[in-house]
Amino acid sequence: MKKFNIRKVLDGLKEQASSSVSSGQSGAPENNLMHETLQSENFQLCKTVRHGFPYQPSSMAHDPVQKILAIGTQSGALRLFGRPGVECYCQHESGAAVISLQFLINEGALVSALADDSVHLWNLRQRRPAILHSLKFNRERITFVHLPFQSKWLYIGTEKGNIHIVNVESFTLSGYVIMWNKAIELSSKAHPGPVVHISDNPMDEGKLIIGYEAGIVVLWDLKSKKADYRYTYDEAIHSVAWHHEGKQFICSHSDGTLTIWNIKGQGKPFQTITPHGKQPKDGKKPEPCKPILKVEYKTTRLGDPFMILSGGLSYDTVGRRPCLTVMHGKSTAVLEMDYPIVDFLTLCETPYSNDFQEPYAVVVLLEKDLVVIDLAQNGYPIFENPYPLTIHESPVTCCEYFADCPVDLIPALYSVGSRQKRQGYSKKEWPISGGNWGLGTQSYPEIIITGHADGTVKFWDASAIMLQVLYKLKTAKVFEKSRNNKEDKQNTEIVDEDPFAIQIMAWCPESRMLCVAGVSANLIIYRFSRQEITTEVVQLLEVRLQYEVNDMESPPEGGGGGDRDLPTPGAASPSPQTTGPPTHPSTSSNSSDGVRDNVPCLKVRSTPLKQSSGYQVELVVQLVWVSGEPPQQITSLALNSSYGLIVFGNSNGLAVVDYLQKTVLLNLGTVELYGSNDPYQRQARSPRKTRQPAGGNGLCDINEGSASEDRCKSPTSGTLARLKGSILRMAFLDNTGTFLPPAFETWYEPNAAGADSEERDKARKRRPVSVSPSTSQELQESQYAVVCSEKQAKVIALPSQNCIFKHSITETSFVLRADVVQMNIGNCVACFCANGHIMTLSLPGLRPLLDVNYLPLTDMRIARTFCFTNLGQAMYLTSPTEIQRITYSQETCENLQEMLGELFTPVETPEAPNRGFFKGLFGGGATSLDREELFGETQAGKASRGLAQHIPGPQGLEGMKGAASGVVADLARARIALDERGQKLGELDERTAAMLASADSFGKHAHDMMLKCKDKKWYQF
Repeated sequence: MKKFNIRKVLDGLKEQASSSVSSGQSGAPENNLMHETLQSENFQLCKTVRHGFPYQPSSMAHDPVQKILAIGTQSGALRLFGRPGVECYCQHESGAAVISLQFLINEGALVSALADDSVHLWNLRQRRPAILHSLKFNRERITFVHLPFQSKWLYIGTEKGNIHIVNVESFTLSGYVIMWNKAIELSSKAHPGPVVHISDNPMDEGKLIIGYEAGIVVLWDLKSKKADYRYTYDEAIHSVAWHHEGKQFICSHSDGTLTIWNIKGQGKPFQTITPHGKQPKDGKKPEPCKPILKVEYKTTRLGDPFMILSGGLSYDTVGRRPCLTVMHGKSTAVLEMDYPIVDFLTLCETPYSNDFQEPYAVVVLLEKDLVVIDLAQNGYPIFENPYPLTIHESPVTCCEYFADCPVDLIPALYSVGSRQKRQGYSKKEWPISGGNWGLGTQSYPEIIITGHADGTVKFWDASAIMLQVLYKLKTAKVFEKSRNNKEDKQNTEIVDEDPFAIQIMAWCPESRMLCVAGVSANLIIYRFSRQEITTEVVQLLEVRLQYEVNDMESPPEGGGGGDRDLPTPGAASPSPQTTGPPTHPSTSSNSSDGVRDNVPCLKVRSTPLKQSSGYQVELVVQLVWVSGEPPQQITSLALNSSYGLIVFGNSNGLAVVDYLQKTVLLNLGTVELYGSNDPYQRQARSPRKTRQPAGGNGLCDINEGSASEDRCKSPTSGTLARLKGSILRMAFLDNTGTFLPPAFETWYEPNAAGADSEERDKARKRRPVSVSPSTSQELQESQYAVVCSEKQAKVIALPSQNCIFKHSITETSFVLRADVVQMNIGNCVACFCANGHIMTLSLPGLRPLLDVNYLPLTDMRIARTFCFTNLGQAMYLTSPTEIQRITYSQETCENLQEMLGELFTPVETPEAPNRGFFKGLFGGGATSLDREELFGETQAGKASRGLAQHIPGPQGLEGMKGAASGVVADLARARIALDERGQKLGELDERTAAMLASADSFGKHAHDMMLKCKDKKWYQF
């Protein structure tokens, strides 16, 4: 079904009225070449920033010193978060799932391991992170990755049970390999399964604990290259965690148990706990529970340790939501989550594993949310999330994007939206606070509006490549909730689910008027107010916008009489709801032959509606069933606040509604619009015999003033402009080719009283429209209509209606979205095609200025949500949870580097914990290990050549030097210089040591010679 788009038709009527002249007059400017300021060099396409929750997350990591968070996804994406407003998106080229992330803590680097068995090193010391090195494993599948704090040696566990070691500086494999058959008992014939855990003993870097899926844990001595102890349990292992003193560790198992082991007691566990199991009275083993997927064991200096785990619930808890369990001393808190848990991390005061951890928060990554829990406050409240991660709270059904809005709009929306915030959050500051904001030069306000499946509308502040929710409007409150009876189901059968979903939105930023069209063939017009009110009766208008089945019969009983624009009985009167909502079956749902008629799809609530400050209902318009046929969904919508008019259309026709007078001005079918040229080629099936629309005279007066009776029958007299494909956009230019914005009314407080009320009434009075030119000069003035369809664009001169410019946009594809937008130095038409091309055309000449093959249409979500706006900005929903913003402005592309935030900032690494006198004396403190000597090529040898392939990143060290900019670049260059200087000093130190050794050797030989010769006489030589 093709769309019938009449957006901005009101503006055309208004402009034609103000400069109406004889149709035979041919304006002179249409033959002149107008100067066009925009050129191809003004355009460049690039992605700017991605907002929203990472779609299908798979892994997570945290840098406790830099205080930044990284999330990997199943599509190979990386999202990095710092303080609110500092976030970054990266993408692995392969698109494989990210299975593990490891920060090089306080080093400005990140290691990612993917499901395609590749490992990558990311440089975070630049505004757009880039891969420095990659390593692709050929023979083994990666299952676990571990990088100890302040170490350059990365442990990689595999599906075969082996452990390989990678130097993260050079990204080369060490010859040191821990083979699974050497790690387990020689007498054990069964394979222990994949490696599920690797970590070094907090107190002894030379001891490595290895967890195998089958239930075996091995304490491996790196120096002696053998297993010190082996710990066996008869249930599969999912995770392992150390106590900070290195004397105990804890394992989580597939039967919902936790086992605590002493490292020197390998026979059986020191303690077995089933956190959610029912303990039998006879002392038997508790009933098995669901697997505990992860456990963390964190200690505090002054209190009991924390054991935090996910999973482990009893199997009889059917329907219970996923839970995170926090065990602290004798208390156990079960925290229910809205979505399944993907991963969690405990945030601690120290990055050192051999010190008291002092946990203060838990970051929980869910399938569709990110939750941070405050561990230091009673009840474990969550932190208020400052990131824009709730875009998908209900599925997004449509979007609109507005740049260069009135400056007072964002504060006004924020003011009313701040009253909607939930209570009960933690009083502490958001703990992920790393990075610095960019130094953006864009200062104009930007607003994104999203419509959702549950009927909500969200307003977002999108200024300066940030995103913050401002205000949330619930449109479903206008309607009665379904009682799930048979009658209601028949009323809403035009949609199977989500009957309140938003389909189209029209918004006037200057007047703050909002109109939303829902999938149930309904419109709601909202007015903005700072004051709270109670609406006793919701104003309702019902419209018949569909032909009868029978050809030109008399109107049905109780129908609209002789005028087509009349909706259901009494619905078009200025008192729209005097007898309550006309939705009762007794009024008209059953005609003489039993067919459903004059019934809307939703019932408007009949009880008083309390409306908070913000957007308040002005009028509800509903299309009704006609002779057993449901109303068609609204496909096009336009709003003009200057005239108080709403125009909407669907596949059957269009209607013009005066929302101030609450009445229908015009109701036309497509046959009446097109006559014999009706693109739908249907017979006229009108619910009335006469053609005279009630509102027709007034509208024709606007068009022609002294038009004849024949002309008043239809407002579309004149040439019919035809284009290939459905019409997507219309706009108007003045005689110089400058864009004519829609007329608007400035906002006023609608619920003001006293003196403010008088000012409001003055503002509401409509200005008289001049319908005849006053001077001969006006006769010569022309305007231009810009019309863009799925295939081509045309510029038509008015009033002569001659096509002066025409451009074929695409022959093999079709345009999905087209907008007439204002740039800094001119106007253009911006188009997005189904074949992925983004194009811009000059105005009024329609010269191609930009054509980039950007994004092929892979999902209808992109087609539904893609939109352009002024000043070279555009956006679309790239996944169900994420908004991707792009720019087609060359100026914005040039300034983007400075606008982006910095993830890495120079921070001092905390001091290592003090060993104390007695621990240092008796060897009780942490034991260090010379990994360089142990894993280096000298002692370990070279790795197997075919095991893994090293792939240099597109930006190696030289690329990193060139790509970085700003403060981070200076820091990066300083760091590189320090590394180079350190390397040179190291070489100098080695040469000095060699010279000292040589001198020492020379001195020794000289001493031996002196002893040998001291007793000899001179003549004995």
